Amino acid sequence: MRILFIRHGDPDYVNDTLTQRGEKEAAALAEIISGYNISKAYISPLGRAARTAEVCLERLSMTGTTYDWLREFPPVIDHPEEKNTIVWDWLPDEWTKEPAYFDLDKWDETNTMQKGKVKEEYDKVIEGFDKIIESHGYRRDKMYYKAEKSNHDTIAFFCHFGVECVLLSRLINVSPMILWHGFCAAPTAITSVYTEERREGIASFRVNEFGATPHLFVKDIIPSKRARFVECFGDTEPDFEHK
Repeated sequence: MRILFIRHGDPDYVNDTLTQRGEKEAAALAEIISGYNISKAYISPLGRAARTAEVCLERLSMTGTTYDWLREFPPVIDHPEEKNTIVWDWLPDEWTKEPAYFDLDKWDETNTMQKGKVKEEYDKVIEGFDKIIESHGYRRDKMYYKAEKSNHDTIAFFCHFGVECVLLSRLINVSPMILWHGFCAAPTAITSVYTEERREGIASFRVNEFGATPHLFVKDIIPSKRARFVECFGDTEPDFEHK
Protein backbone atom coordinates (compact mmCIF):
# COMPACT_ATOMS: atom_id res chain seq x y z
CA MET A 1 0.00 0.00 0.00
CA ARG A 2 1.08 3.54 -0.63
CA ILE A 3 0.11 6.55 1.50
CA LEU A 4 0.28 10.10 0.18
CA PHE A 5 0.41 13.06 2.53
CA ILE A 6 -0.46 16.23 0.61
CA ARG A 7 -0.02 19.62 2.21
CA HIS A 8 -2.60 22.28 1.36
CA GLY A 9 -1.89 25.12 -1.05
CA ASP A 10 -0.69 28.59 -0.04
CA PRO A 11 -3.17 29.57 2.69
CA ASP A 12 -5.47 32.52 3.15
CA TYR A 13 -5.87 32.15 6.91
CA VAL A 14 -8.24 35.09 7.30
CA ASN A 15 -10.82 33.66 4.92
CA ASP A 16 -10.08 29.99 5.68
CA THR A 17 -9.25 29.12 2.07
CA LEU A 18 -6.41 29.48 -0.44
CA THR A 19 -4.71 32.59 -1.77
CA GLN A 20 -4.64 33.21 -5.51
CA ARG A 21 -1.22 31.63 -5.48
CA GLY A 22 -2.61 28.66 -3.57
CA GLU A 23 -5.31 28.19 -6.21
CA LYS A 24 -2.63 28.01 -8.91
CA GLU A 25 -0.68 25.50 -6.86
CA ALA A 26 -3.74 23.33 -6.34
CA ALA A 27 -4.58 23.47 -10.06
CA ALA A 28 -1.04 22.36 -10.92
CA LEU A 29 -1.32 19.52 -8.43
CA ALA A 30 -4.66 18.46 -9.88
CA GLU A 31 -3.11 18.06 -13.34
CA ILE A 32 -0.83 15.26 -12.16
CA ILE A 33 -3.01 13.74 -9.45
CA SER A 34 -4.57 11.10 -11.71
CA GLY A 35 -1.15 9.51 -12.15
CA TYR A 36 -1.16 8.44 -8.50
CA ASN A 37 -4.22 6.19 -8.88
CA ILE A 38 -5.75 7.27 -5.57
CA SER A 39 -8.48 4.94 -4.32
CA LYS A 40 -9.49 6.79 -1.14
CA ALA A 41 -8.99 10.35 0.10
CA TYR A 42 -9.14 11.71 3.64
CA ILE A 43 -9.40 15.43 4.27
CA SER A 44 -8.82 17.99 7.01
CA PRO A 45 -11.89 20.13 7.81
CA LEU A 46 -9.91 23.36 7.56
CA GLY A 47 -10.64 25.44 4.47
CA ARG A 48 -7.14 25.54 3.02
CA ALA A 49 -6.88 21.73 2.96
CA ALA A 50 -10.52 21.19 1.99
CA ARG A 51 -10.19 23.54 -0.99
CA THR A 52 -6.97 21.86 -2.15
CA ALA A 53 -8.69 18.48 -1.98
CA GLU A 54 -11.74 19.82 -3.80
CA VAL A 55 -9.69 20.98 -6.76
CA CYS A 56 -7.84 17.66 -6.98
CA LEU A 57 -10.75 15.30 -6.37
CA GLU A 58 -12.91 17.09 -8.89
CA ARG A 59 -10.31 16.12 -11.48
CA LEU A 60 -10.59 12.52 -10.30
CA SER A 61 -14.41 12.57 -10.20
CA MET A 62 -14.33 11.29 -6.64
CA THR A 63 -15.10 12.52 -3.15
CA GLY A 64 -13.21 12.18 0.11
CA THR A 65 -13.99 11.73 3.78
CA THR A 66 -13.38 14.55 6.26
CA TYR A 67 -12.00 13.89 9.74
CA ASP A 68 -11.67 16.55 12.41
CA TRP A 69 -8.44 15.04 13.77
CA LEU A 70 -6.73 15.80 10.43
CA ARG A 71 -6.86 19.53 11.17
CA GLU A 72 -3.53 21.23 11.84
CA PHE A 73 -1.97 19.88 15.04
CA PRO A 74 -3.25 22.43 17.60
CA PRO A 75 -1.27 22.43 20.89
CA VAL A 76 0.10 25.79 22.01
CA ILE A 77 2.53 25.48 24.89
CA ASP A 78 4.54 27.62 27.30
CA HIS A 79 8.19 26.74 27.70
CA PRO A 80 11.00 28.39 29.67
CA GLU A 81 12.18 30.59 26.81
CA GLU A 82 8.93 31.75 25.26
CA LYS A 83 5.20 31.65 25.97
CA ASN A 84 2.34 30.64 23.69
CA THR A 85 4.44 28.77 21.15
CA ILE A 86 3.05 26.27 18.65
CA VAL A 87 4.48 22.90 19.58
CA TRP A 88 5.92 22.38 16.10
CA ASP A 89 7.55 25.82 15.87
CA TRP A 90 10.37 26.15 18.40
CA LEU A 91 13.82 27.57 17.78
CA PRO A 92 16.63 24.97 17.81
CA ASP A 93 18.61 26.43 20.70
CA GLU A 94 15.48 26.04 22.83
CA TRP A 95 14.07 22.56 22.27
CA THR A 96 17.42 20.80 21.70
CA LYS A 97 18.44 21.53 25.29
CA GLU A 98 16.17 18.67 26.34
CA PRO A 99 17.45 15.17 25.37
CA ALA A 100 13.99 13.68 25.95
CA TYR A 101 12.67 15.35 22.80
CA PHE A 102 14.82 13.05 20.67
CA ASP A 103 13.43 9.95 22.36
CA LEU A 104 10.35 8.20 20.97
CA ASP A 105 9.34 7.03 24.44
CA LYS A 106 10.11 10.22 26.39
CA TRP A 107 9.44 13.22 24.15
CA ASP A 108 6.01 13.77 25.72
CA GLU A 109 7.13 13.44 29.35
CA THR A 110 8.59 16.91 29.94
CA ASN A 111 6.70 19.40 32.09
CA THR A 112 6.14 21.58 29.03
CA MET A 113 4.51 18.80 27.02
CA GLN A 114 2.43 17.53 29.92
CA LYS A 115 1.20 21.01 30.81
CA GLY A 116 0.14 21.55 27.19
CA LYS A 117 -1.54 18.11 27.06
CA VAL A 118 0.31 17.48 23.81
CA LYS A 119 0.31 13.69 24.11
CA GLU A 120 -3.47 13.69 24.53
CA GLU A 121 -3.82 15.48 21.19
CA TYR A 122 -1.18 13.25 19.61
CA ASP A 123 -3.05 10.12 20.72
CA LYS A 124 -6.32 11.40 19.23
CA VAL A 125 -4.64 11.78 15.88
CA ILE A 126 -2.89 8.40 15.79
CA GLU A 127 -6.00 6.62 17.05
CA GLY A 128 -8.00 7.93 14.09
CA PHE A 129 -5.13 7.27 11.72
CA ASP A 130 -4.57 3.67 12.83
CA LYS A 131 -8.28 2.94 12.36
CA ILE A 132 -8.06 4.09 8.75
CA ILE A 133 -4.89 2.12 8.09
CA GLU A 134 -6.53 -0.97 9.61
CA SER A 135 -9.57 -0.51 7.36
CA HIS A 136 -7.14 -0.75 4.44
CA GLY A 137 -5.69 -4.04 5.66
CA TYR A 138 -2.84 -3.08 7.99
CA ARG A 139 -3.28 -3.42 11.75
CA ARG A 140 -0.89 -1.84 14.21
CA ASP A 141 1.02 -4.37 16.35
CA LYS A 142 3.61 -2.83 18.69
CA MET A 143 6.20 -1.15 16.45
CA TYR A 144 5.03 -2.45 13.09
CA TYR A 145 1.84 -3.44 11.27
CA LYS A 146 0.25 -6.80 10.55
CA ALA A 147 -0.51 -7.11 6.85
CA GLU A 148 -3.92 -8.72 7.16
CA LYS A 149 -5.03 -7.77 3.65
CA SER A 150 -1.92 -6.94 1.69
CA ASN A 151 -2.64 -4.64 -1.26
CA HIS A 152 -1.31 -2.10 -3.75
CA ASP A 153 -3.89 0.59 -3.01
CA THR A 154 -2.97 4.28 -2.79
CA ILE A 155 -4.70 6.44 -0.22
CA ALA A 156 -4.26 10.20 0.18
CA PHE A 157 -4.46 12.56 3.13
CA PHE A 158 -5.03 16.24 2.31
CA CYS A 159 -3.84 17.92 5.47
CA HIS A 160 -1.16 20.11 7.08
CA PHE A 161 2.55 19.98 7.84
CA GLY A 162 2.25 19.67 11.63
CA VAL A 163 -0.23 16.80 11.57
CA GLU A 164 1.60 15.14 8.68
CA CYS A 165 4.65 14.89 10.93
CA VAL A 166 2.53 13.30 13.66
CA LEU A 167 1.37 10.64 11.20
CA LEU A 168 4.88 10.03 9.88
CA SER A 169 6.21 9.72 13.42
CA ARG A 170 3.68 6.96 14.00
CA LEU A 171 4.55 5.09 10.83
CA ILE A 172 8.34 5.17 11.20
CA ASN A 173 8.55 5.21 15.02
CA VAL A 174 10.45 8.43 15.72
CA SER A 175 9.79 11.38 18.00
CA PRO A 176 7.58 13.93 16.22
CA MET A 177 9.91 16.68 17.48
CA ILE A 178 12.57 15.49 15.03
CA LEU A 179 10.14 15.69 12.11
CA TRP A 180 8.49 18.96 13.18
CA HIS A 181 11.82 20.73 13.40
CA GLY A 182 13.99 18.87 10.91
CA PHE A 183 11.71 18.76 7.88
CA CYS A 184 9.74 21.30 5.85
CA ALA A 185 7.08 20.72 3.20
CA ALA A 186 6.09 23.51 0.83
CA PRO A 187 2.42 24.11 0.04
CA THR A 188 0.96 21.26 -2.10
CA ALA A 189 4.08 19.17 -1.49
CA ILE A 190 3.55 15.40 -1.75
CA THR A 191 5.10 12.87 0.62
CA SER A 192 4.95 9.20 -0.41
CA VAL A 193 5.18 6.29 2.02
CA TYR A 194 5.14 2.63 0.98
CA THR A 195 4.64 -0.59 2.88
CA GLU A 196 7.53 -3.02 2.87
CA GLU A 197 6.55 -6.65 3.45
CA ARG A 198 9.70 -8.74 3.48
CA ARG A 199 8.05 -11.35 5.68
CA GLU A 200 4.54 -12.57 5.04
CA GLY A 201 2.00 -10.81 7.22
CA ILE A 202 4.43 -8.20 8.58
CA ALA A 203 4.63 -4.66 7.19
CA SER A 204 6.75 -1.63 7.91
CA PHE A 205 6.39 1.77 6.28
CA ARG A 206 9.21 3.49 4.43
CA VAL A 207 9.29 7.07 3.19
CA ASN A 208 10.02 6.99 -0.50
CA GLU A 209 9.75 10.72 -1.14
CA PHE A 210 9.26 13.73 1.12
CA GLY A 211 7.85 17.10 0.11
CA ALA A 212 7.92 16.60 -3.68
CA THR A 213 6.80 19.54 -5.83
CA PRO A 214 7.38 18.53 -9.49
CA HIS A 215 3.88 19.70 -10.40
CA LEU A 216 4.89 23.27 -9.51
CA PHE A 217 8.12 23.32 -11.48
CA VAL A 218 6.51 22.06 -14.68
CA LYS A 219 4.15 25.05 -14.44
CA ASP A 220 6.98 27.49 -13.67
CA ILE A 221 5.58 28.08 -10.19
CA ILE A 222 8.28 28.71 -7.60
CA PRO A 223 7.40 26.76 -4.43
CA SER A 224 6.12 29.02 -1.70
CA LYS A 225 8.45 29.63 1.23
CA ARG A 226 5.52 29.42 3.59
CA ALA A 227 6.92 27.78 6.76
CA ARG A 228 10.54 28.09 5.63
CA PHE A 229 11.17 31.44 7.31
CA VAL A 230 14.63 32.88 6.55
CA GLU A 231 17.51 30.97 5.00
CA CYS A 232 20.23 33.15 6.50
CA PHE A 233 20.05 35.47 9.51
CA GLY A 234 19.19 38.98 8.36
CA ASP A 235 17.38 37.85 5.22
CA THR A 236 14.06 39.50 4.47
CA GLU A 237 11.07 37.43 5.59
CA PRO A 238 9.51 35.45 2.71
CA ASP A 239 7.04 37.29 0.53
CA PHE A 240 3.61 35.79 1.15
CA GLU A 241 1.74 38.05 -1.22
CA HIS A 242 -0.36 36.56 -4.00
CA LYS A 243 1.87 35.48 -6.87
